[in-house]
Amino acid sequence: MISGFQVRPGFFLYPGTTVIPGGVNFTIQSRGASSCELLLFHREAEEPFAVLPFPDHYRIGFVYSMIVFGLDIEEFEYAYRLDGPYEPKKGLLFDKRQILLDPYAKAVTGQSRWGCKNDISHGYRARVVRNNFDWGAEKHTPLLMSDTIIYELHVRGFTKDTSSGVDHPGTFRGVMEKIPYLKELGINTVELMPVFEFDEMRDCRLIDENQLLDYWGYNPVSFFAPNTSYASSSEYNQEGWELKQLIKALHEAGMDVIFDVVFNHTAEGNEEGPYISFRGFDNNIYYLLTPDGQYYNFSGCGNSLNCNHPVVQNLILDCLRYWVTDYHVDGFRFDLASILGRNEDGSPMSQPPLLQSLAFDSILGKVKLIAEAWDAGGLYQVGSFPSWRRWAEWNGKYRDDMRRFLKGDYGVIGSAALRIVGSPDLYHPKERGSNASVNFLTCHDGFSLNDLYSYNTKHNEANGWGNTDGTDSNDSWNCGFEGETDDPDVCRLRMRMMMNAFAVLLCSRGTPMFLSGDEFADTRFGNNNPYCQDNLISWLNWDLLEKNRNLFSFVKYMIAFRKKHTVICRDLEKSRFGFPSVSFHGTVPWHPDLAYDSHVLGVMFSGQNETSGYEDTVYLAVNTYWEAVYLTLPPLPDGFEWRIAVNTGDPLRQTFPEPDMPKTKGSVLLGERSVIVFVAYRNDIFS
Repeated sequence: MISGFQVRPGFFLYPGTTVIPGGVNFTIQSRGASSCELLLFHREAEEPFAVLPFPDHYRIGFVYSMIVFGLDIEEFEYAYRLDGPYEPKKGLLFDKRQILLDPYAKAVTGQSRWGCKNDISHGYRARVVRNNFDWGAEKHTPLLMSDTIIYELHVRGFTKDTSSGVDHPGTFRGVMEKIPYLKELGINTVELMPVFEFDEMRDCRLIDENQLLDYWGYNPVSFFAPNTSYASSSEYNQEGWELKQLIKALHEAGMDVIFDVVFNHTAEGNEEGPYISFRGFDNNIYYLLTPDGQYYNFSGCGNSLNCNHPVVQNLILDCLRYWVTDYHVDGFRFDLASILGRNEDGSPMSQPPLLQSLAFDSILGKVKLIAEAWDAGGLYQVGSFPSWRRWAEWNGKYRDDMRRFLKGDYGVIGSAALRIVGSPDLYHPKERGSNASVNFLTCHDGFSLNDLYSYNTKHNEANGWGNTDGTDSNDSWNCGFEGETDDPDVCRLRMRMMMNAFAVLLCSRGTPMFLSGDEFADTRFGNNNPYCQDNLISWLNWDLLEKNRNLFSFVKYMIAFRKKHTVICRDLEKSRFGFPSVSFHGTVPWHPDLAYDSHVLGVMFSGQNETSGYEDTVYLAVNTYWEAVYLTLPPLPDGFEWRIAVNTGDPLRQTFPEPDMPKTKGSVLLGERSVIVFVAYRNDIFS
């Protein structure tokens, strides 16, 4: 008996909490602690109603485990206090006064009301969660990377604005209500920005009467707990239920789900930050520390997780396995993933144990692993991220080279050509496979697509940092006017530039990704770093869908076109035309002009369609010059002809579905700043 409860030694191999008949198992580990106490609270109470010290013989090695009988999981919250040495210069920060969150907590209390500031002096507490969600007979098969089209969205911002028309704005259920829209668009993979529990009020500020929050959520409080403020109703002891419903519904609609995960740092921040969890359990194990006990800050957020320490490796592996087995997640995008490959002294490792373990883990064997292959400490690994042929990368060089090329910069056409065909200069097919590149022009971080062609410079004044935050390297062009305008010529040009961007992105080899709202020209009003803007700057304005319906229809068409013409996505059987699988061209076929001042590029993909056996040949022609040029197409064998599928320079109609694709002779006028996509067809196929 301890504090009036019957107890016994617990299940030492099961970290976190485990419900058993008549009780709950509590297991934690700490290498440096000298003692540990379990604290039990009534819901939202300030003081614990019971404190249960772990007896010495309830500890094996560095693991504490105890079963407490007679507990009703609906009637308590729990936390820990640990005692041990306090020697900051050695990285030891044990403090028995601090209330600590279970590192394996499946739910964090006091976080379910968005925008309500909690008193963290009382500590973060956990709740025991029932794992009784019924997945039914779900048999979702994750897509191949080559078939994947990623749509990045923020759960709250996607439907928070009243224009979204949903019944549960800003929630997982709100996203569910938009699944028919996603299906209509043709999206097959949804990437959710962070849904791990975070405290949006941690650094709240008031700027010009606007409350600024940690809106994006890249400051995790708990790796195992879903963000309960994204649920449309309270889920006491069933936290994650609505998120599971969303994932199940997306799977039923044929879509994969990718989580944006943040294992590079935590919300505990730097030396001035709060005790939440890891700092009080084993600060010198969980964080990368300088020789004098200070925090290395490769994340730009105050600390960096010590990912290649065996204890931290196990935590991250356990976490990802949990999301895959209990939530059926299909993949993960790792924020600032280069930190995951740093050694304990901060230096980059050539064969990081964590990254290798993730690549070969059996439970994770079929999930997508996508690295943001850089960090805030200057380590840039695009094209060189340790991969074991399992890791894909956000291709930052695709974004940068293609932005410059599409707006007409000189000297980038050679790089642009390589980016369109999968960046083989960065990802050698024999070493990285053919789908290591995640191609993108926009994401949450930076300009939206509309703003990319509406602003020459960032306009982040609303963030309260004097417009000093956010990158200055946007490679954007305002098309002749800074910001919003009613000038019809500027508006037409901007629309064509956005169509050009989507046409090239969806005709590039690799996995395409774009930011939600780009398909209908959503704007952030020139803010390229709206991480703190929980307002109209970040919320999608769905009224723009009707205003820019033509752009939406274009993107929908291009997605369907990419799915039909798999020759864009991967090498097929050898072309019966005798064409190579990929080739480059200029205004004259087979003669690409890669000179410094060249702005015209032709890329042809050719092979036999794997399903139909028909010849599948697609020719992408791009003119980023401000004058039209005549383009000669490669001759086709007798019985075949070129037809136009897309022409962004056509003032009346930009897309042409079968069988309305116009025929074209050997030469065609490629308009200024425009893209034409041609397809080779038998000349009798539409007769």
